Amino acid sequence: MSRVWDVPVDDSTRVRDVRVAAEEASACAGLPAPRTATAALVATELATNLLRHADGGRVVINLVERGHAGTPETSVQLVSLDHGPGIPDIAMAMRDGYTTASSLGAGLGTCRRIANDFDLHSAPGRGTVAVARIGPERAAKGSQPPPGPRVGGVNVPLGRAEYSGDAWSQVHGGDRVTLLLADGLGHGPKAAEASGAAVAELRGVADLPPAEILRHLGRTLRPTRGAAVSVAQLDLSTGQLSFAGVGNVSGRLRTDGTWKPLLSHPGIVGAQAPASVPVQRLPWREDSLLVLHSDGLPSRWTPPEDDVLLSCDPAVVAVAVLRDAGSAALPVRDDTCVAVLGAGAGAGAGAGAGGRPGSGA
Repeated sequence: MSRVWDVPVDDSTRVRDVRVAAEEASACAGLPAPRTATAALVATELATNLLRHADGGRVVINLVERGHAGTPETSVQLVSLDHGPGIPDIAMAMRDGYTTASSLGAGLGTCRRIANDFDLHSAPGRGTVAVARIGPERAAKGSQPPPGPRVGGVNVPLGRAEYSGDAWSQVHGGDRVTLLLADGLGHGPKAAEASGAAVAELRGVADLPPAEILRHLGRTLRPTRGAAVSVAQLDLSTGQLSFAGVGNVSGRLRTDGTWKPLLSHPGIVGAQAPASVPVQRLPWREDSLLVLHSDGLPSRWTPPEDDVLLSCDPAVVAVAVLRDAGSAALPVRDDTCVAVLGAGAGAGAGAGAGGRPGSGA
């Protein structure tokens, strides 16, 4: 199930709460003690930065799978987001050794160095988004992410509940990337059970076309409440993206600077799924970007047009979409999950983008 730690950071006492949450998440992920300490240090620095630079914000911690189809591993993903003034000097803030008052003295540059993946985007007047992922082993010095499309996302429960009824996952094997997003019916552990069943089943059926995956999940999810599910599959050999969805899950595809909506068919996978599901097939180009989301995101959300943001780690894009769809005074109205499929690695997590204006990795 989708365990989530969603911690508001509005005073100094919350820094400890964020650190404890990071340690709990590390235990759930099975991280060894040194990597647990790394997660706690990064979490502390992110929370401290929220207080110092943005007058508060929130830290969301998800467990995410990294790696290809045969070698997945669970990492702790730490997300900080705020509606603050933004960081005026990104290059200075990302300098290794630079720190903020009242922090442990690590600084964002050190966080970038000790995390497996780190990326940051900040815009004047809109706020800052930072994403760090801590895996079982520290990334080798100078290592680069593998070539090919990148996938990232964020999952936030309604009312800071322990479990989210939404879930997402991806399987990358050969020339095919399959991305799934599920929204379990209702809220709480039962909804999380349904979406979790869909995610768990994906790894065994990711080689099937999207419509076949949905039909297979229909049988898998019958013992559960059922879920709205969308499946996007990218075939790199043909440059084609196929999309199929059932229920209140949808997406948008950006190509050549234009956003196109991707609509799902009415129904509930595992309960009231249609006999056949239409499949949308669209060309995928080097500049393409796919955003899948549950109905916790307002239907009229505005897609980002910031080229610097769109070149960031897909998880940073997902968090920015989530943040900009609401405000500090308007929290999410449902479990909300956003997953993003982006272009190949080259300017995102682990790519050393800290020198780019407005972003860092």
